[in-house]
Amino acid sequence: MNDLGWLVVTLHVLAASAASWHALLYKRDSRAALGWISVCVLFPIAGPLLYCLLGVNRVENRARMEGDKKVRRRFVDFERGAGLMPPEKRDGGVVASGQFGLQQATLAITGQRLSTGNQVQILYNGEGAYPPMLAAIAQAEYSICLTTYIFETNETGRQFIKALGDAAARGVDVRVMIDGMGEKYSFPRAVRLLKRVGVRTCRYNPPRLIPPTFSVNLRNHRKILVVDDSLGFTGGINIGDRHLTDNPEVKEPVADIHFSFKGPFVAQLVAIFNDSWAETTGRTLPKVPADSPAKRDVEGVASCRAIVDGPDENLDRLALVLQAAVTSAQRSVLIMTPYFLPSPGLIGCLLGAALRGVKVQIVLPGENNLPYVHWATRNMLWELLFYHVEVFYQPPPFAHSKLFMVDEDYVLIGSANIDPRSLRLNYELGVEIYDQKLNEQLCNHFRQVIDVSTPVTLQEVDGRSLPARTRDAFCWLFSPYL
Repeated sequence: MNDLGWLVVTLHVLAASAASWHALLYKRDSRAALGWISVCVLFPIAGPLLYCLLGVNRVENRARMEGDKKVRRRFVDFERGAGLMPPEKRDGGVVASGQFGLQQATLAITGQRLSTGNQVQILYNGEGAYPPMLAAIAQAEYSICLTTYIFETNETGRQFIKALGDAAARGVDVRVMIDGMGEKYSFPRAVRLLKRVGVRTCRYNPPRLIPPTFSVNLRNHRKILVVDDSLGFTGGINIGDRHLTDNPEVKEPVADIHFSFKGPFVAQLVAIFNDSWAETTGRTLPKVPADSPAKRDVEGVASCRAIVDGPDENLDRLALVLQAAVTSAQRSVLIMTPYFLPSPGLIGCLLGAALRGVKVQIVLPGENNLPYVHWATRNMLWELLFYHVEVFYQPPPFAHSKLFMVDEDYVLIGSANIDPRSLRLNYELGVEIYDQKLNEQLCNHFRQVIDVSTPVTLQEVDGRSLPARTRDAFCWLFSPYL
């Protein structure tokens, strides 16, 4: 072997050793650690490089050092005396009597109390969400904060750009944050167009050549719009024509659900945006003012709690909340998600609920925009079906909706899918809602979807051809990163 060969071998040994050591120390899942160590050792140079690209959390986040004390502190500062339900108060008029244990579990997981006295409205698809969002921007008096994963620059996107630019021109403090990878779904880039109309804009964790920064993980998947600290929007809808399901010109429409909020809970959305803005720009925004409209009385009955989740936290909050909710179920667990690759822990909770006689129903899109995720999911459905969990495929358009409901008393909505990318690799936002009337509306929506969906049977899954089963199993191997 010549000198160059020895140099390559030496570099590989050093790189593989360093990457393997890092995976051994910092991976929380033993299977993930073993898998990455194998990749680093078996694939010279390429293995360690792949680990650096996909396996390392490189975000230098102040929240890692402080937990998320800053966000939590902002919540607590705002909510003292602002209509909160103390953990020791068990008022059946606020939260359904069967959900006290779940409420306490979520409080322990998040450190965040429920915010009471809110108004919540369901907004279906872009047709239901965009008009009130644009109207709120047009009526803004002093502040607008918007964060989204995808901001397309088609007709819908340009309507938002114009509305935000007009608001900035009349003196409103407008701040927009777009994920650095999500903005690349459209050209020209929204950030460039927003800056042209005077909107302060930043990219979250954008790829860079100098210093080299590129990661398909660690994305900010949250969707938040808050106007004048008093009216908030969040859910699963990005900004773009794709969510206009009634528009015949949209080739691949995407169905989804968004929500509007009025009341004390809006301050939680502001605090989450402010923390992400400070992390990205290095500039801390002021707290919600003492006379904020969000603190004024709102005749609402909904109790809400934001659940902030991301790879900068030591505790997988959304994953734990999901497991706690399933464990608390007495009658039903209803799940609607576009991507379903649950952890073994959540699978165990779902099976346990089904074996206890709880009705567990899962609605997935019949046609997925990411076919490899659909294939990976099919590889693990047999276990759920075998223990009488009901699974349905929803007909087109592609359903991007995220709903999680327990006993028709508890609803969890937001940006997160039930897959490792959302629950471990991305920054997500979930919102718990206790509101009997709203929860009934969402359960009715779920039933209507099931009525037009196709049930998946164990015989169908077991009857896949050998090539299809092999393909599905191969995709399932990569489920932690899909």
